[in-house]
Amino acid sequence: MIDRRLFLAGLAGLLSACTGSGEPPRIRIAAGEDGGFYLAFARLLAQQLPGGTAVSTQGSADNLDRLRTGQAEVALSLADTAQACGFPLRALGRVYENYMQLVVRADSPLWSVGELSGRAVSLGATGSGAALFGERLLRAAGVTPDARHLPIATAIADLGEGRLDALLWSGGVPTPALAELDARIGIRLLPLEVGRAYGAVYEPVQVPEGAYRQVSGIRTVGVANLLVCVPELPDETASAVAGTLVRQAAALVPQQAVGTQFLDARSLITTAGIPLHPGAADAYRRLHG
Repeated sequence: MIDRRLFLAGLAGLLSACTGSGEPPRIRIAAGEDGGFYLAFARLLAQQLPGGTAVSTQGSADNLDRLRTGQAEVALSLADTAQACGFPLRALGRVYENYMQLVVRADSPLWSVGELSGRAVSLGATGSGAALFGERLLRAAGVTPDARHLPIATAIADLGEGRLDALLWSGGVPTPALAELDARIGIRLLPLEVGRAYGAVYEPVQVPEGAYRQVSGIRTVGVANLLVCVPELPDETASAVAGTLVRQAAALVPQQAVGTQFLDARSLITTAGIPLHPGAADAYRRLHG
């Protein structure tokens, strides 16, 4: 059993050595919207990292832009968004499986993506990973809804009040904000698939039993969620972050998580074609051989 106080003290010393000062370097983690798993996970990770701070954002594309412009040292991103970003990235680890969730009210007449034409649908906030997937989903289904790009809080309010017919969200299950809506009015998820047009980045998954009240056996699309950085991140910092993902895995699972969706040591190095940062790779070799 690792003594957490000794571990954090050692980690602080390692990170301090990266800067040559008595203070650990700043590690800003670009995360996601309030009410989602990105931010919940990032806050837990930041608590384990001296100098760590979780930053609320609009999601994957916004996070990668913050990396590119030096506004964050580390970012969470869906694998498909990371692959399409257009600039070099390095992975620190695959941290969990994201579930694409196309949400309707429990009393909705909609039962499939093919029925969305002409309907008011939020495809995720501008700058989110859901927005990229949403475009691909609609193209594969050949439907043309009244597409909007709303933050999750606005989309949930609009769905609850009947101003939206459906909302697309990418996150863990249950997503707390959706669970609250489910408790209030009842929700359903529509089954999703996009085929193999985009390779193995999209995987068929089943929403875990008990995620929401009226959701059982729904098949949807899973996307690996990666913790990424730019190649220039110091090896020592990358190693410290990767070591934290392994050693403190149990402390990094948000309370509301259902099912096996987080931090499997066997899958941390399966990073959807994004190369591991050398510092992270070295940490995993030391810890796992």
